[in-house]
Amino acid sequence: MSHNAEYSAVNDVVQNNFFSRVWQLTASYWRSEEKTMAWLLLIVVIALSLVGVAISVAVNSWYREFYNALQNKDLPAFTHLILYFCGIAAVAILVAVYRLYLTQMLTIRWRRWLTDQHFDAWLQHKNFYRLEQRGYTDNPDQRLAEDLNSFTDNTLGLGLGLIRNVVSLVSFSVILWGVSGSIEVFGVEIPGYMFWAALLYAMVGSWLVHLVARRLIGLNNRQQRFEADLRFGLVRIRENAESIALYNGEANEQQRLMTRFHSVWSNFWQLMRVQKRLTFFSAGYSQIAIIFPLVVAAPRYFAGKIQLGDLMQINSAFGNVQESMSWFIDAYASLAAWRATCDRILSFRQALAEGQAQEQAPAIRRQTHAEELSLDGVRLSLADGRTLLDPTSLRIAPGEHVLISGASGSGKSTLLRALSGLWPFGSGALSLPDSSLFLPQKPYLPIGSLRGALSYPDPAECYPQERLEQVLRNCRLEHLVARLDLEDHWERVLSPGELQRLAIARALLVAPRWLFLDEATSALDEVDEAALYQLLVDELPDTSLISIGHRSSLKRFHERQLRLENRQLEQASIVLPA
Repeated sequence: MSHNAEYSAVNDVVQNNFFSRVWQLTASYWRSEEKTMAWLLLIVVIALSLVGVAISVAVNSWYREFYNALQNKDLPAFTHLILYFCGIAAVAILVAVYRLYLTQMLTIRWRRWLTDQHFDAWLQHKNFYRLEQRGYTDNPDQRLAEDLNSFTDNTLGLGLGLIRNVVSLVSFSVILWGVSGSIEVFGVEIPGYMFWAALLYAMVGSWLVHLVARRLIGLNNRQQRFEADLRFGLVRIRENAESIALYNGEANEQQRLMTRFHSVWSNFWQLMRVQKRLTFFSAGYSQIAIIFPLVVAAPRYFAGKIQLGDLMQINSAFGNVQESMSWFIDAYASLAAWRATCDRILSFRQALAEGQAQEQAPAIRRQTHAEELSLDGVRLSLADGRTLLDPTSLRIAPGEHVLISGASGSGKSTLLRALSGLWPFGSGALSLPDSSLFLPQKPYLPIGSLRGALSYPDPAECYPQERLEQVLRNCRLEHLVARLDLEDHWERVLSPGELQRLAIARALLVAPRWLFLDEATSALDEVDEAALYQLLVDELPDTSLISIGHRSSLKRFHERQLRLENRQLEQASIVLPA
């Protein structure tokens, strides 16, 4: 199955269970160890929202009294109502400020909890590696950063907005029903006719806006992915600046970046066109809503059945009812963006679940805590089923030094991945002792202090200063001793040879019982390589060395040689060079 097909399969599962999965994602926080504070903040925010609705109801009643005072030229009533409004405004300001502040507090707490949970799920069981290998998800960094942020922010914003609008709708519907009176249409008396007018106006508007803007969900989803692809391309240039410069690859990289930007550009133009139609409709809808209640209620005013204050109260109440009923219209763009965000998070979670299921039931059975390294009928294959290594049995005793060689692409590195638990494709069983360290051809150094990079993955404080300096000097990196506390991007600063020397120094620090080297000295010349291997043999006399390499000069540091050729792992004789 191709990467795109796998990704589509995950998305199909997400789409079929969308609401139940969103509920699981949302409810997990409200049942977590932080539920007490979370519910307390939510209740306070909802209470402040309800106070805000109560203030709107009070302002609606104030409209009637205020405009009646103006119509009657009643100065004492006018003065009293102005002071009363100042009090309402002061309370409204306090409510607005603390509702926003506490909502933001709840949002960032929820985001921190979700981020911690997703970081853990992404990094545990080497899921981050499996996702990259299987191609289930594009740009997991965006999903873990931007999408989780958008999800918490939009979920709370839309949820609280819906609650506030429902309460406002009930409150102002009662007011509108009471003040609008009745009207006779074709001999039938319709009580509370302004309420029914608002309901009809909002229903027609909601149906039309869905027809106009339903493409926004898919377009928003693609826009987020294209933007993330572009950022990833820019980061790739930063990470590989020297190689690109040496290749004179600037023109090629610009073409690649512009190809990615073209996707952003094209999709954004489609977004613009849909949003233009949505804006035309929503702006027209809002403008008509300003005069619609006045036009509908005007006959009763001119007939002398209601005063100016009543007309203004009807207008205000109608506006609030219509606005509450039109929440779907006003929030459609936000709902579309929220749906796209949810789709991306849910597909990411589904991919994590797939990866964890793969780890729990791998085709190659792997056991740790063994006394020796053993392979029992292990067959290695590619993801599509093609065999790399026929069923093989092997024993390597503690303290042995074994060199594995073979043509490039024969499966040597895949064998080490299977030993480390990264490669599940195949069959058979293998056993691996504890205290094992794997050194890849290209070492990884985290950005930060050199001390932290040298001691990685252990914390820097695990090793004394004297030991750090000693292993650096032993590996001919004495020029780095004075820079141990300097923070930098060390993979850019150091040469490939220095990076591999630093990896060997890391191995001396850890002193594992089993050390696996996947061409871990290929960037060094034979003299330096031999010196480092001799250093490992002298400093780690009880450590088993399992090396992958091509150079014949490595043979003298190993008692056994295994050669992987024609899908067979066979014993080869050690013939030292003259």
